[in-house]
Amino acid sequence: MKRKVNYLYRSNLGFLKTKTKLVGINGKYVSFFCKNSTTFRIILFCLVIISSLTLNVACKKKDSAQNPVNHPVPNVPVNINVYPNDPTNFKIQAIGGWVYYPGGINGIIIYRKSTQEFVAIERTSSYLPNNSAALAKVQSDNFILRDTVSNSKWQIIDGTITNGPATWPLRLYGTSYDGNVLKIVN
Repeated sequence: MKRKVNYLYRSNLGFLKTKTKLVGINGKYVSFFCKNSTTFRIILFCLVIISSLTLNVACKKKDSAQNPVNHPVPNVPVNINVYPNDPTNFKIQAIGGWVYYPGGINGIIIYRKSTQEFVAIERTSSYLPNNSAALAKVQSDNFILRDTVSNSKWQIIDGTITNGPATWPLRLYGTSYDGNVLKIVN
């Protein structure tokens, strides 16, 4: 705990003056900041500059090149209803299951994240969107998607890049599930 203490001292001209200093628990002066206000101001100024630079970097907007509007894979209309409980869709009845489904540009990968959450990912490679042979294919680990032409890799849970040369994630479609019908839209 710190407290202010007033004390008397004699100035250079012989006059008595009063000064206030902060005193810590053990009675010693808290720091050199109280003795030297110039040093305190310099350190405070440096801290303010460092803080403002840190905030400037942290609050910087993401590069506009990664704006979904600029995504290399075209945005096509998608409005599909899938019935996961149907026996023909048995692969997506369990968590972690996936299936290739027709729709989008070159097909959609549907992945079941949880009992109520699905992910729908466009199979068209974000690295070679004009090459119909460049498709995202689920690997044997059931976690990674690999472009069959460029060998770019993405995560199946959200389409993020795990290995280039691709610099864009795969295009995701919106999903909603009511316990019976999975709706995939964009």
